[in-house]
Amino acid sequence: MNQFNSNSNNERFVLNEEDDLVDFGSRPYDRTIPELLNNGIIFVDKQSGPTSHQIVSWVRSMLNQNKAGHSGTLDPQVTGLLPIGLGDATKALSILLYGSKEYVAILRLHNDVNPDSFTTYLSEFTGKIFQKPPQRSAVKRRTRIREIYDIKPLDSKGRLICLKILCEAGTYIRKLIYDIGEVLGCGATMIELRRTKVMHIDENTKFVTLHDLNDAMFLWKSHNQDEKIRSLVKPVEFISKPLNSIMLRSSAIDSICHGAQLAIPGILNFSKSIQKGDNISLISQKEELIAIAKSEFSAIELQENKKGIASITQRVIMRPGTYPKMWKKNQIRE
Repeated sequence: MNQFNSNSNNERFVLNEEDDLVDFGSRPYDRTIPELLNNGIIFVDKQSGPTSHQIVSWVRSMLNQNKAGHSGTLDPQVTGLLPIGLGDATKALSILLYGSKEYVAILRLHNDVNPDSFTTYLSEFTGKIFQKPPQRSAVKRRTRIREIYDIKPLDSKGRLICLKILCEAGTYIRKLIYDIGEVLGCGATMIELRRTKVMHIDENTKFVTLHDLNDAMFLWKSHNQDEKIRSLVKPVEFISKPLNSIMLRSSAIDSICHGAQLAIPGILNFSKSIQKGDNISLISQKEELIAIAKSEFSAIELQENKKGIASITQRVIMRPGTYPKMWKKNQIRE
């Protein structure tokens, strides 16, 4: 299977076949550097000190881009993975909210605690928990439910404990550690935090320092060497890998880019594991990310039906006009 499918076992149903429009669009890894910089993702290894907004501003200036944005704010003192989208790729950053996040945190207990008791109480924080964002946060302070998928100690020294936490996006780790201290009855304070994973992107993926990014831009601009910049900036399609996908006819692409919903006759093939209500990616034959959508049918239903709206478009990523207009005006309202 191609490198942008959700996994190597992602089998597909084929509804139709057609020749690709070779003169339009481009395969993600065949894009020119300017095209890549306007539709790319950088996985910045944020250092302690600057805000997430400052990091984005520096990247935008360094790459001479008008538009850039990040997914998932990290506090100034927090380090680790900060995904930054460039140009049109900023529209796809919401994909990263669908998956889990992983952190490594160091906490300090305010008093000594029996290690066995700590492990026992820690297990109580797996599963769904209630959280109210701290007073200094960017969201409204109301109690909400977040899920902790796994939490385990990695190391300890005296009252210092290192934890690895796998959790739902939007979980406040500082508040989680505070609550752990309250349940223990001794109090606890987070003293260090590093984000090590967002969705499928982890430290096995190349995290990018600003120094490396600056060097890569210099090599490209001054010496026409693009190998390093290509290794640091990934096509936007990289972040949609975990999503099931529907591949569209070339004739259907521009209508989706103009706001139409995807009808079943516009489909070539799709992932066999699609379920109704899934967040999915709509892709071209060149594996370009066209849009993010919500499936209106399961894979079995898509195979059995000849007509109907297959998905509701949530976010268009591809620019209109990338593929030729091959639809009538009234079709966009169907």
